[in-house]
Amino acid sequence: MHGEDIEVRDDGPRTITAGVTLPLTDPRAQRAALTGGKAASLAKAAGAKLPVLPGFVVLPPGTSHRGQDLREAWRQLSDDGNTPLIVRSSSAAEDTEESSMAGQFTSVLDVRGWDAFRGALHTVRASSEEPMAVLVQPMARSRVGGVLFGADPVAGRTDRLLISVVPGGPDSLVSGEQPGTEFRLTRHGRLLRTEPGDPADRLLHPAELHRLAALARKTRQVFGRPQDMEFGFDEQTDELWLFQSRPITAMAPRPARRARLLGPGPVAETLPGLLRPLEEDLWVVPMAHGLATALDLGGTAARHTLRTVPVVSTVTGRAVADLALLGMVPPRHRWLALLNPLPSARRLAAAWRVGRLRSSLPHLATSLQADVDRQLSEAPPPAELTPAGLTAALRWSRSALVALHAQEALAGALLTDDRPGATAAAAALAALHHGRTEGLTDAQIVAARPEVLALVPPSLTEPLRLPARGVAGTGPGTGTLTAREALRMRVRWVQEFQAALVREVASHSVDVALIALLRWPELVSVAEGGPLPADLAQRQPPAEGTPLPDAFRLTDDGAVVARRDPARQGGEGGQGVSGGRVEGVVWDGTGEPPEDAVLIVRNLDPTLAPLLPRLTGLIAQTGSPLSHLAVLARELRLAVVTGASGAVDRYPPGTRVLLDGATGEVSVREHAEQGALS
Repeated sequence: MHGEDIEVRDDGPRTITAGVTLPLTDPRAQRAALTGGKAASLAKAAGAKLPVLPGFVVLPPGTSHRGQDLREAWRQLSDDGNTPLIVRSSSAAEDTEESSMAGQFTSVLDVRGWDAFRGALHTVRASSEEPMAVLVQPMARSRVGGVLFGADPVAGRTDRLLISVVPGGPDSLVSGEQPGTEFRLTRHGRLLRTEPGDPADRLLHPAELHRLAALARKTRQVFGRPQDMEFGFDEQTDELWLFQSRPITAMAPRPARRARLLGPGPVAETLPGLLRPLEEDLWVVPMAHGLATALDLGGTAARHTLRTVPVVSTVTGRAVADLALLGMVPPRHRWLALLNPLPSARRLAAAWRVGRLRSSLPHLATSLQADVDRQLSEAPPPAELTPAGLTAALRWSRSALVALHAQEALAGALLTDDRPGATAAAAALAALHHGRTEGLTDAQIVAARPEVLALVPPSLTEPLRLPARGVAGTGPGTGTLTAREALRMRVRWVQEFQAALVREVASHSVDVALIALLRWPELVSVAEGGPLPADLAQRQPPAEGTPLPDAFRLTDDGAVVARRDPARQGGEGGQGVSGGRVEGVVWDGTGEPPEDAVLIVRNLDPTLAPLLPRLTGLIAQTGSPLSHLAVLARELRLAVVTGASGAVDRYPPGTRVLLDGATGEVSVREHAEQGALS
């Protein structure tokens, strides 16, 4: 029946007696619009002489095309039913560059006989609401099989290969039924790491790893990009077969080699919350300039670096610091710590400056504090200031913050003989206790005892709310403040003064929530009587997101990539599968999920796929990062952690957890975090 136009009929498994098929060797089979993504990729691979099993494609129902009769194609491929077959989906939406649709359709294994073949064909077609092609090949018996990635999608590295294997064929691996043994290789097949297991227990030998590396290179050449492949080594002939090849649809973001290591730690105490654009310009920029001045005076960093690299900046609206510039990153090699990389002339200049600073800094700090106190005490109420007066006060406040931050950093580094324990927080707690005892309101307490401002972060838009109670104290923590703590106290006073000035500017024009969306030059213009920006009403504040990692780097497009901490692996967390750092509520899959559901399961079951778009995160006790569900999670940018031992028991439903799909970190969050000062 070659060459005839035959219309495929599909009225049920027992009425499928004819159909149009194309062998994989037919050039038309390489057209994904006709044969679907899976079959088209294998047809292209076969045309390039890659190790692909023979087979044919049953075209979608309703297709009119010249091809071979269905029964004749089956008879030839199965040797009249003596060779078992595998019947697989091949949708046009499957295995594309945008989406793999991994595990969304049915495959039927070990199909024997004509009646069983017709039933399998019906089953596969019924797994899709849209007409689709079906791929038919001999059922290969594999000694070992698995998934081969021509790049490392978990680490985001294109110069590495990632292989996960199990005994037998790859089906139990990609379904999530069992975890595999993972091999990380260079592109040329050199083994870098095996997880888990002793080298003596490896399922693949070095020669086989090199064969897989060669296959990865060839498929990359054929398809023009790294591929996600399923493979198997024949249990009888040990021949390597390529069962499937599709583009890697989701690669973890990877920062550039020299990307800076950032973290909120050093500045989170001062600016812990989400900052609006004007808050960034009022508070983050002066802090960055002040710290750069301190680092320059101390000779810690080169001046040209400090001019081009901000010591403090914002990421997703949160203040972060350059951890290397602040000396919080140890050298990669310990012996480097013994060497001083500063040029000799710079060392001498820095030593001279530091020596002079150490002796003069207490006087400088006292003088700066007095100047700030005088300016704040003599400043008229903001409502009495003229536009020129408002502008002058705003400009003074920014320059004052630069000086305060610089001297605070130097005092912390150089004045080591100050009395410990005398902190701004302790003084603020004592002041709050006295204010509450006297029955004062928050506003009255701030006016009478401004040191309480150390207990709350600055904000342009949030009303000031002091903790419910303070602490009476007479110990060393409530005595005379150290130089550094006194400077920090003034930083907070100036920030509150700025907030009052900004609210006054807003009172003449628009709500303060919109004013907070301005940048510094725009604020100065509006304060001087200028118009508001035309697009101000369309601007949006930064969205409340997941807390930033303790240490991370940024990709070129601004994605946050947490620094991997080997100490976390195998501990409270597991293995990172799909990048993303999220916080949510544990859900066991029963009933309606909470709004920010983190599903915790024992295994990565493909039947969970429909739930993924509704989830914030997913934690599994077992499973492979190369399973269908893991691939789908990466496409959906869903944070996933596998290998979290005992997770189902450790994190009961309702527990609030923080998980990082890059590092594998899983930690419990408090339902309602209690501030230590409340």
